[in-house]
Amino acid sequence: MKFNLEEARRQDQEDSFKAIKHEFNMIENTIYMDGNSLGLFPKAAEENLLKVLQAYKSMGIDVWSKTNPPLFLYQDTLAELMAPIFGAKASEVTIHSNTTVNIYSLMATLYQPTETRKKILVDDLNFPTGRYTIESLLRTKGLNPEEVIMEVNSRDGQFLEEDAIIEMMTDEIAVIFLPAVLYRSGQLLDMKSLTQAAHEKGIIIGFDCSHSAGSVIHEFDHWDVDFAVWCTYKYLNSGPGANAALFLNEKHHHLPVGIQGWQGYKKDKQFDLLNHFDNVKDASGWQTGTQNILSMAPIEGALKLFHEHGMKNIREKSIRLTQYLIDLIEEVLSSYGFTIGTPKEPLRRGGHVALIHEEAIRINAALKDLGVLPDFRAPNVIRLAPVAFYVDYEDLYHTVRIIKLIMDEKIYEQYDNKRGTVA
Repeated sequence: MKFNLEEARRQDQEDSFKAIKHEFNMIENTIYMDGNSLGLFPKAAEENLLKVLQAYKSMGIDVWSKTNPPLFLYQDTLAELMAPIFGAKASEVTIHSNTTVNIYSLMATLYQPTETRKKILVDDLNFPTGRYTIESLLRTKGLNPEEVIMEVNSRDGQFLEEDAIIEMMTDEIAVIFLPAVLYRSGQLLDMKSLTQAAHEKGIIIGFDCSHSAGSVIHEFDHWDVDFAVWCTYKYLNSGPGANAALFLNEKHHHLPVGIQGWQGYKKDKQFDLLNHFDNVKDASGWQTGTQNILSMAPIEGALKLFHEHGMKNIREKSIRLTQYLIDLIEEVLSSYGFTIGTPKEPLRRGGHVALIHEEAIRINAALKDLGVLPDFRAPNVIRLAPVAFYVDYEDLYHTVRIIKLIMDEKIYEQYDNKRGTVA
């Protein structure tokens, strides 16, 4: 029997990677299970933001060039920290804008349709900003999205099958864009095999890694992924709306930049302010306007935690926590009508567990009032993210205990069956 407080505490004591809550700004009297949506703020990130703010207050415009490192090239400093987490070269990564803008820029670079190869393959379960962006790009090219976009459909509304995706890799596909981890179910796709299959067909392939960044292992160079995008405020813990990141395989650095901007210009001539665009021939050439320094500063502090503790250790702890949570749900909650919408196989899931129930909206609301902070995703999913840095086994025990209490005492019936603006 795993639903036992002493057992949870024993696992915490014996855990080789103990939660490092002391390094985060924890919310008082709250079990934070929503790091897959917005991670908690590390103290190192806060300190780095305050350091940059102080430099700006005391230096004014000289903050661009006289800090250490110089903030005018801050994206390169952050790329050096970010790239190893994704198995990439620093020259292939840059910190820039937001995920939607990065999708547009990279797709505008890599999508070069021909008469026979003009389709874009996506899926029906990914977070929709990718679809919105691709449709927008196609319209600027005078193309009809309904004629160009091909969709891999989930058979059950929860998971995607790699075999079904590969079957749709025909000679008319130019680019494939898929999630690394599905935002509802937490399914982790096999990026390596999908990339290999795409390249055998001469297809460019990229991934939205917003729900995998910081929770699973990525090996972009080893897998030969063409491109990827991700936000930094979920498992990477850089704060609400902090700058996103992009990866562009070095074999594509010769291509025209999708959104040309002055910050992508060659640095030795950038302030010549010439009208002919001549970009840096690496990922930083895909920078556009002036960097959002105050949104970048927390990223530096947050990334240092990943280097200090190691992505391998973080991933192994994440797998152990999600497995323990799945075991508790099956042992304690299955009799209340709950099912698990996340793959049971450790290598096929990301960092969160999807808990499915017809009363998910109301149960989610009750959890928040009782000190557990998860989130809801339509139509019936409560997402629970046991982030390795600041969630431990005892937290998971109490999370399941409180859900059981909500069901036993029908506390959820006190709430409206209506989600909030931010679910």
